[in-house]
Amino acid sequence: MKIVILDGYTSTGNQQEENRQGALTWEKLQQLGELTVYDRTTPDQTVARAAEADIVLTNKVVLGRSEIEQLPRLKYIGVLATGYNVVDIQTARQQGIVVTNVPAYSTESVVQMVFAHLLTVTNHTERYAMQNRQGRWSRNPDFCYWDTPYTELAGKTFGIVGLGNIGQRVAQVAQAFGMKVMALTSKTADNLPAAVSKATKEELLRHADILSLHCPLTDSTRHLINADSLQLMKPTAILINTGRGPLVDEQAVAHALDQGRLAAFCADVMTDEPPKADNPLLQHPHAYVTPHIAWASVEARCRLIQVATDNVRAFLEDQPVNVV
Repeated sequence: MKIVILDGYTSTGNQQEENRQGALTWEKLQQLGELTVYDRTTPDQTVARAAEADIVLTNKVVLGRSEIEQLPRLKYIGVLATGYNVVDIQTARQQGIVVTNVPAYSTESVVQMVFAHLLTVTNHTERYAMQNRQGRWSRNPDFCYWDTPYTELAGKTFGIVGLGNIGQRVAQVAQAFGMKVMALTSKTADNLPAAVSKATKEELLRHADILSLHCPLTDSTRHLINADSLQLMKPTAILINTGRGPLVDEQAVAHALDQGRLAAFCADVMTDEPPKADNPLLQHPHAYVTPHIAWASVEARCRLIQVATDNVRAFLEDQPVNVV
């Protein structure tokens, strides 16, 4: 059984620095077949590299109709992520190809990033640490100093769009900080987690001090945050996007930041990845952008590799799991 991984580097990363007890390797998968791992694969390389494979694993390399129809040996596609939009599911089904994903492996990692961003805005720890590496505190005439507002989270209203695994976990952490939680969700009020109140979109936009996006990207959620919705938000509000880049109209957000109609924008995802160098949010003093790493803690990637391997093993045993 020939197994090909088209873009393994995003999962294993710098193994020398990060690997813990051999967990960030493909050794267990290698025991299941003849394994070839490519760090990265360009679109024009995809078919040639997957041509002899029975099993292909991909994170971001697209396997669309054209690619799949040129791979008659292919029996299984394993997506090394939760989202599986890189695969033409309909064509795969027509060709009798099983497609699986890795659900919920990064929940804790993403939740941690949400609050890392939030605390960066409210506490400015990196700013002060950098100042004090340059001797600012040592030269100060008083025992302490501050040159930014320091805001408590307790008592603030935390708004969440989408109450899946990540959204629910974010709600729990927000409550632990003493915040009131409102959510825009398809769940009924009776099925909401404890102390989470259901809100309309307008209610959420008007009342949230912090708004965090955790919904899927669909036609109805694309540019959910746009010029009109930003007009409804508090000028002191903090917007956080660790969901999908196109949930946000980035030009509208940049304009709102420029005009002081939004206090801060935190993002781990962008519409274009990598973003274009002239994207105004990359240099904006009130925008905090990380390079799509919320999912990528060592622990989360260890889970990803383990589940992906278990998915392949289950398929080979004719008992596939996590089928999409």
